[in-house]
This record gives sequence, C-alpha cells and structure tokens, in this order.
Amino acid sequence: MYAIVEIAGQQFKVAKDQKVYVHRLKEAEGSKVTFNKVMLLDDDKNVTIGAPAIEGAEVTAKILGHLKGDKVIVFKKKRRKGYKKKNGHRQYLSEIQIESIAASGAKKAPAKKAAAPKKEVKAAKAEVKETASSDVSSMTVAQLKALAKEKGISGYTSLKKAELIEVLSK
Repeated sequence: MYAIVEIAGQQFKVAKDQKVYVHRLKEAEGSKVTFNKVMLLDDDKNVTIGAPAIEGAEVTAKILGHLKGDKVIVFKKKRRKGYKKKNGHRQYLSEIQIESIAASGAKKAPAKKAAAPKKEVKAAKAEVKETASSDVSSMTVAQLKALAKEKGISGYTSLKKAELIEVLSK
C-alpha cells in the first residue's frame, strides 16, 4: 500500500515504514504528525484518486530528527567580463518515518472561523449610518459615496466631495 501525500508544500510517494526527508517541520523530534492532504491511495486492489484530496484519508508519521542537507553551491559567471559570484546554502530538513496510512476514518481538521470579519463589516456599515446622521462634512469621499448609494442618489460616482455634501444635506 502506498499513498501520494502533500507534506510541507511538496508531494511525496510514501509507504509504511519508509523514511523520508522533507522541508523542516515545526514539531519537535519524536512527536507524531498527521498529514490530511492525501492525493492518491493504492491498496493493491484499487486506486483512489482525490479531487484534490481524499476525504477522511490521512498519513501518520514520526519525526526522527532535524538536520541540514548537503551544501548546494550556486556559481554564476559571465565570460570575459570578470563577473564571478559564488553563493550557496544548506537546506533545513526533517527526517520522518511513515507509521500508518489510513484510507478512511480520519478526523477532519477544525474549520477556521470566518464569521468574525462579517461582524466587522456590519459594524462598519452601522458606523457609517451613525456618522451620516451626525455630520457629513467630516466624512471621507468613499463614505459619502456609500451613503449616497444607500439613499439611492443617481450619478454620485462623478460628484466631488463638496457636491456630495450638498446633495446629501438636502
């Protein structure tokens, strides 16, 4: 049985008890990690392909250690110009060992709350309405145009600030 799973932004073909070097993970050494983005599962009988990921499938792994990869040297040269640049780096890696591949029964990650920004938008609209009743001369052009749109005034997009104040104060 093998799976194609996305780990740290890259896709890997993994099997049980396989060791894989991936980009550095934030978890500590010895901790267990689960990956929910399983793109493909093959259990010798049938192949399941996700669109883009398979619901309920997960891969569990144990972090064996954090290390640095081999040195990569980047050498740039333009001939007959005297231009040479030597640069390089060592990639931070994590070595993980795949412990299990589950085809179903995985818990879905809790969804992030998206309701908070909507409340802020409603509060901003309420604030615009409150300020509209108090003083239109201290409002910005965008606020004045929004107020004109709410009141149903036509042609407000081409008006200047002074003209908008005059129309709204009527």
